Amino acid sequence: MDDRDVFEELLAEQLEAGITRADLLKRGAAAGAGIYGLSALFGAGTALAGMEARALTPTFYQWIYGLYPDIPKAINKDYAKTHKLDAKIAPVQGFGIDRFVAEAKKKKSTWDVYVGMTPFVEMAALIQSGTIEPWDKYIPKSVLADLIPSIRAEATYQGNIWSFPFLLDIIIQAWNGELVKKAGLDPNKAPKTWDQFIANAKKVVSSKAAPYGAVFDAHGWRSLAPIAHTFSTNVYTPAGLFDFTSDAAVNALEIMKRLMEVAPKNILEEGKVDGGVNTTPDEEAFAARQAAYYVKYQNAPTRFAGTWPDPKVLHIAGLPKARSGGGTVFWNTGAALFKYGQNKQLAADYMEFLTRDVRIWQHALGKDVRGASGQLSPYRSDWAKWTKNPPSWIADWAFTVRKELATSKAIRTHKFGLNQFVIGKPAWEAYLKGDESNPKKALAKAKALVQAEVKKSRG
Repeated sequence: MDDRDVFEELLAEQLEAGITRADLLKRGAAAGAGIYGLSALFGAGTALAGMEARALTPTFYQWIYGLYPDIPKAINKDYAKTHKLDAKIAPVQGFGIDRFVAEAKKKKSTWDVYVGMTPFVEMAALIQSGTIEPWDKYIPKSVLADLIPSIRAEATYQGNIWSFPFLLDIIIQAWNGELVKKAGLDPNKAPKTWDQFIANAKKVVSSKAAPYGAVFDAHGWRSLAPIAHTFSTNVYTPAGLFDFTSDAAVNALEIMKRLMEVAPKNILEEGKVDGGVNTTPDEEAFAARQAAYYVKYQNAPTRFAGTWPDPKVLHIAGLPKARSGGGTVFWNTGAALFKYGQNKQLAADYMEFLTRDVRIWQHALGKDVRGASGQLSPYRSDWAKWTKNPPSWIADWAFTVRKELATSKAIRTHKFGLNQFVIGKPAWEAYLKGDESNPKKALAKAKALVQAEVKKSRG
């Protein structure tokens, strides 16, 4: 039995006593003197604190630092008490991975781990380019066992774990209770169907409670796919691509067309930052209290309601259901391990240290949404503990969103997992803009555009 097996057995005993592996790391940081033993047990081998070839070098997508200032200001500093750490901002924009791939081709990496990878977005491309390697040899068995099963499944591709899960997002509906009440509607009741959702949005406009009844993010992975999931989650081809010509996708596009009638005229425009994917028109309208209802992942309304005079008027519920069996979309933004990085075991230890830190979840799920980032923990033990004995800081909506995971499905991991929605967008938007009257034709063209690019990529 090697040191890691011994440690895992010791850890299992500690878990029963309510002490996690991350707790042990923190206690080691506080004790200071026992670092050598901790490092050995954690599988660092000869790459012990102060002896590794270079400092552990994680690189973060900028928005993660923006939403979680405790990471650079406190958590990283705590970790650096026991290990050399050189955290950086990732050279990415709009999910670009060109710099990572270019370095891998030269069999090198400036960084050890990338915190900001979403499986359906860039994971397959990073794998196929030989840029990252699986976590299987490094991620603790206790962490794997604690992951919510659907999140662990999303992180798994061709039998290996490629993502260390971190921040969970689920597409939901939200609304400004003050505007809804002003429109003569019950602010405590969520629209249960899309027809009711749209009818409520129209009443908001007709009553002049707000200029716009509802907003949504026009990017396909944030609107077309999740709305399609409310009709059916079986909307993927055998190859793993989104089936644009499925009945569910057609129904979703028709819903989006109806939502256009109560949304700002610029709703289809790209965002102002991060390659067009952030600071989008929907975000600006909801933050400015110009729209009552909202379709997006939960961290959007929680963040933007924080700018309101009274954030307590924010309400959150699951997406309207088109029919029984319908669901929504979830994804988890986690970490990728660079194939040519160093300190790989330390990277796994660091990711557990980070994701287990309660300051992350207090900031994300706090009752006062001003500054709250809104994402959910991927760990079963957190939710079991919080459900049994809700901490004083946690918001009720956190449990509402967590329940939606039961009917959520991840967008399939594929090299074109994200790009298919970028490639097909001009075709389906022709229907939304009125340039094409038939939604089936618009989506058939979107599918053809994607298939052409997939074929071209095969050479």
